[in-house]
Amino acid sequence: MAFLEIKNIYKSFGRTEVLKGIDFSLEKGEVLAIIGSSGSGKTTLLRCINFLERPDVGKFYINGEEIFNAEDKAYTDKEIREKRLHFGMVFQQFNLFPQYTVLKNVMLAQELMRIKGSEAKLTKAEKAEIRSDIEAHSRKLLDMVGLSDKVANYPCQLSGGQQQRVAIARALAMSPDVLCFDEPTSALDPELTGEVLRVIRELKTSDRTMIVVTHEMNFAKSVADKVIFMADGVIEEIGTPDEVFGAPKSEKTKAFLQKSLENPMD
Repeated sequence: MAFLEIKNIYKSFGRTEVLKGIDFSLEKGEVLAIIGSSGSGKTTLLRCINFLERPDVGKFYINGEEIFNAEDKAYTDKEIREKRLHFGMVFQQFNLFPQYTVLKNVMLAQELMRIKGSEAKLTKAEKAEIRSDIEAHSRKLLDMVGLSDKVANYPCQLSGGQQQRVAIARALAMSPDVLCFDEPTSALDPELTGEVLRVIRELKTSDRTMIVVTHEMNFAKSVADKVIFMADGVIEEIGTPDEVFGAPKSEKTKAFLQKSLENPMD
């Protein structure tokens, strides 16, 4: 049984059909790279998986348990927020809170969940103990992404690459089942791209499942276990990196890869 199953996802905005029946599955610990031209539906798919957009049709399963069925229209906002916890999201533009330090940015969601979101009435001592645990966990994550010396800095005092690494630590803080990246290097100068990709490579473990929408073909080749090429709202081709990059079957895939080689910064 696959760890993550995405079944028959459709999504339209008005009369514009963006996703037209998306199906794929991942085993625990696998890394999926999603590639394709702008407008192919990559980001919309990721936003649907993360419940930032609600699919019109489709089902999601984690470990065989159905966590979303678009036919059930009765989900409350609270239920959607709870389902979103299965998926961590790292955005193109970092989305850090400028008024908070690096450490506070990583701690904030955990505090909201464990302290303010607690149904139990916590004592001051209990709150202090939880905050201490959250801070220790957050410092460990920042050390993991190479930013232990920046905990007291504000986002404006960091490079783009450092800000994105904070965003990665923040996404990891909630211990998601699947970590999702939406073009994590697209807002970075070329010299900063390598540091972020290096962190993502280091995150690959046997129990961390990741989905990466990327235009970095070499990264997709070297890190992904599975590659999806999307075109016009459908999965045009899916396979291992060797299959998709080395022996593509679809003419659309061949044309895209050829263009990527000619224009690597597109």
